[in-house]
Amino acid sequence: MIIVLLVLVGLFVAADFGAAALAESVVSRQMRQQIGLRDDPSVRINGFPFLTQALTGRYGSVDVQANNITVAELEDLSVQAQLRDVDAPLSTVLGSGPKTLKVGEAEGSVRIPARDVEQLLNRNGAITLDDLRIDPVDEAGLKAAAEESDDTSLTSIDPDLAVRLTATTVLPLLGENEVSVIAQLSLDNGKARIVPRDVRFGGNALPTAVQRVVAEVFTVTVDPGSLPLQVTPTELTAESGALRVSGTARNLTIGGASTE
Repeated sequence: MIIVLLVLVGLFVAADFGAAALAESVVSRQMRQQIGLRDDPSVRINGFPFLTQALTGRYGSVDVQANNITVAELEDLSVQAQLRDVDAPLSTVLGSGPKTLKVGEAEGSVRIPARDVEQLLNRNGAITLDDLRIDPVDEAGLKAAAEESDDTSLTSIDPDLAVRLTATTVLPLLGENEVSVIAQLSLDNGKARIVPRDVRFGGNALPTAVQRVVAEVFTVTVDPGSLPLQVTPTELTAESGALRVSGTARNLTIGGASTE
């Protein structure tokens, strides 16, 4: 009895994963068309067992991710979307007809890596940056920077909109060292705007004229393109190694045409 039970459990698990893989493949093809990708993205239907969700046609969440996407001057974007409250009857998902998914809420984001930001900054031409790093700045970091620079206005920056950009560069008469910039982020029509507020070279302040030149290099607008599923960008944040533009949308219908 135990052996039979184990065999049945094994068959159920295998069937569950097999059905989930098939459904994920269908969703992947549909998302490729919806987002306009060259290749099928990675899709994961969350929750186990899959078959109990499939029988009701309701899925709590579905994760979609695509990497190495090129948009204009950006060459290594990552696109992510999480679909919640997905309505897709089993007959629709596994059938041969048109594939239509109804989504209660979708959260989409585009991740812009430091390498792409560095390439944009270097197009400004005044100086060359190497090994750019991107890091968020918390309230304590802004307070410390304000004390070092004697600029209390830095503490007025919302930490959620603060970023530290650090790179190696060579400045005339000053040689090679690490330049560190605290900048303020803003989002304008889906484009990420970086505006420097504090510039340090080797941990020290720069002469006003030189600081102005360096600040201009770090002033840039980054256009990551459209968010997946026509999500409206509402948030720009810094994370370790990248900038992220994100937003949400509700009551979506994905697909409707045959994927055959």
